[in-house]
Amino acid sequence: MNKGLNIGLWISQALLAVTFIGTAFWKVLTPVEQLSKLIPWTGEFPPSFVFFIAAVDLLGGVGVILPTLLKIKPKVAVLAALGCAALMLSAIVFHFSRGEGAVTPFNFCMMGLALFVAWGRWKH
Repeated sequence: MNKGLNIGLWISQALLAVTFIGTAFWKVLTPVEQLSKLIPWTGEFPPSFVFFIAAVDLLGGVGVILPTLLKIKPKVAVLAALGCAALMLSAIVFHFSRGEGAVTPFNFCMMGLALFVAWGRWKH
């Protein structure tokens, strides 16, 4: 694998992992009243749904980097990256359906990174 591509993949995986894991802990540890001021939908759904999404975030964040880092079933990182991309696509559709298209650029960026990781780790 090209050294530059490998470095780009590691940086992308690290960014995805930090973002998804950090978001998971943020959603779980922040009281709903506070969280809903920054992420309005969290106050409109049951806490169990917010915790479910946090669990998906955590699994995606861990799955996108740990298998490659430990060199144990590294193709699992490809599946995790595809899962992260699917989650971001779902978030984009969700936000547009609520008239919140202005908040989707972050989701598009994360989806792009996830697809890059899936492609790079699958092909190489």
